Order: sequence, then C-alpha cells, then structure tokens
Amino acid sequence: MNRLAKIATMVFVFALVFAPLAVIAQDAESGAADAVSAATSSVDLTALYGIGAGLVLIGAGYGIGKIGANTVESMARQPEVAGKIQTAMIISAALIEGVTFFALIICLLK
Repeated sequence: MNRLAKIATMVFVFALVFAPLAVIAQDAESGAADAVSAATSSVDLTALYGIGAGLVLIGAGYGIGKIGANTVESMARQPEVAGKIQTAMIISAALIEGVTFFALIICLLK
C-alpha cells in the first residue's frame, strides 16, 4: 500500500471514530435546536461499541497476517529452523487472539 493510501485510510478511520463524538459532546446552550439537544442528552453508545469492536478485529487481523507473512518468509530463508519459527508464530498468534477476545468482550458487554 502506498503512502497516500495509508494516510487516506487513517483519515477515514479517524473521522469514522471521532465524528460521532462531536454530536455527543454538543452542548444544549450552544444554539442547537431543542430536538438535537434532547437527542444528545440520552445518546445510545451502542454504535460506538460496535466501531470499537470492528477496530479490534481489524487490528488483530492485521497483526496475525503480518506474523504469518513474516513466518513464511523466515521459513523460506532458513528451512532448518522452521519448527522453532512455527512454534513461535503459533504462540504469538494465540496471544493476539486472547487479547482480541478480551477487547471484544469489553466492547460488546458495555
């Protein structure tokens, strides 16, 4: 992925995550309509929890994908230590999955 595409992806994710916060933080005395202030006083954060869970899954998928790609490359370079590399990869992937499940439980049970 080239540099411009990475920057555009980061900006999109930033806007997707932090745009709803502007609505949540809106003050009733800021000149907003009564309907908007009534809607923001009892905001349902379920959508934000869903966004958080999605970001957790994206991060875990990216991390495990990088581990797999680097493991295959390392095995191709040094086939004599492939067993040790594969064991380290499985342990790392299991740790990432454990943290991912913990973060998903926190996001979805709030």
